[in-house]
Amino acid sequence: MGQLTALTQEVLSAILKSIDEGIHVVNIEGKTIFYNEVAARHDGMEVTEVLGKHLLEAFPSLTVDSSTLLKVIKTTKPIYNQTQEYVNLHGARIDTMNTTLPILLNDEIIGAVEIAKDYSRMKLLAERLLDLQKGLNKSKGKKIPPQVRYTLNDLKTVNPSFNRMKEEARKLAKSDSPILVYGESGTGKELFIQGIHHESRRSNGPFIAQNCAAIPETLLESMLFGTAKGSYTGAVDRKGLFELADGGTLFLDELHAMPIELQAKLLRVLEEGMVRRVGSSETSTVDVRVIAAVNVHPNKALQEEKLRSDLYFRLNVFTFSLLPLRERKEDIVYLCKFFIQEFNNKLKKNIQGMEEKLEFFFMDYQWPGNVRELKHTLEYMMNVCNGSLLTTEDLPIMLKQYSSHIRRTVRECVNMSLRQHIDDLERKLIIEAMEQSGGNVKQAAELLEIPRQTLQYKLKKLR
Repeated sequence: MGQLTALTQEVLSAILKSIDEGIHVVNIEGKTIFYNEVAARHDGMEVTEVLGKHLLEAFPSLTVDSSTLLKVIKTTKPIYNQTQEYVNLHGARIDTMNTTLPILLNDEIIGAVEIAKDYSRMKLLAERLLDLQKGLNKSKGKKIPPQVRYTLNDLKTVNPSFNRMKEEARKLAKSDSPILVYGESGTGKELFIQGIHHESRRSNGPFIAQNCAAIPETLLESMLFGTAKGSYTGAVDRKGLFELADGGTLFLDELHAMPIELQAKLLRVLEEGMVRRVGSSETSTVDVRVIAAVNVHPNKALQEEKLRSDLYFRLNVFTFSLLPLRERKEDIVYLCKFFIQEFNNKLKKNIQGMEEKLEFFFMDYQWPGNVRELKHTLEYMMNVCNGSLLTTEDLPIMLKQYSSHIRRTVRECVNMSLRQHIDDLERKLIIEAMEQSGGNVKQAAELLEIPRQTLQYKLKKLR
């Protein structure tokens, strides 16, 4: 039995050592009983400097209150994704993102385990990004600053609704009111927003973009609002994105991914035009136009409580909804011709266009990745094509499989008679019209553009 227990412990230890995340386990007394190499690298320590020692002995900068491991032992409640900043035995500042869980045996706590992710490097990269933005913003007097690559003219379309939206964007760009842009991934939200900045009175000012889903909450707060010296160990006075965007535009992408608590702070900045750095009691005035984007419908984000309603109403002064590619079919072939010419120039090729069969496939495909997916598909095809026309044989493997599936479905459908297809379509249209009219036969008949008596006859027949 003792040999089996020892073997189990060896297997468990081997598994824990192989995990590519920092694992730190302490017993009920706070002594370290397991500490893997990944955790040691995160902490800038040797395993021998921590293993077998009390947590506060190995990390004297921590306290009973600031240590997530000791807090979990005290409360028996798990802590998820909490940042922890401390100084190791060698004087180096360490930043980790911890998930800390109690270890229970027969409902009694016997210790705690911590899974730690190192984001010191991420914070360093974020600070370098802020420094880079600061350096770029010193460049003044240019029509289009280095941060802006696109204008509204780069948003290619022959769709009338989309063109009207571009014209409206040109007019509203002159205002300083916030803007909310909704569009599926790949519809060109950043391109559209850069175009608005270029048309605005702020076009000579900075344009700064930040994806809210890409940065942890604590880091995102310091990036947006800046830090004051002493707000955490090693912190220096540093401007945040709001201060760096002063006089220009701040684009916040995937706003619904921003933590709700941080959205409240963002709302205060929008309302008051004042920003307070993390760890500071002083405020400073900023002149920034905020443009936010979401890739889920705002109503869905509100229902799922991913977006504060008061922030939504503050941002919703001007709203643009970018059409997905499947709802502007006329743009598909138009964009294909544009991208083929673009890749001809890049790849030194002379592709003349697409075969008719491929055009039909492109028009039928739903393009869930929108214009981005179309562009990347054509880039692949242009690289592998050996002829003068792109064909279905040049499609990426996933789209080839989709094309084969469609052909099989069509062959199966051909086995149905034309009369069956017409009857099936008529039934679906009648059901849809009755649902939209709430069961009102007269309104449904108007929607279908047929006499009321005809619809009554067809309903009786269907029943």
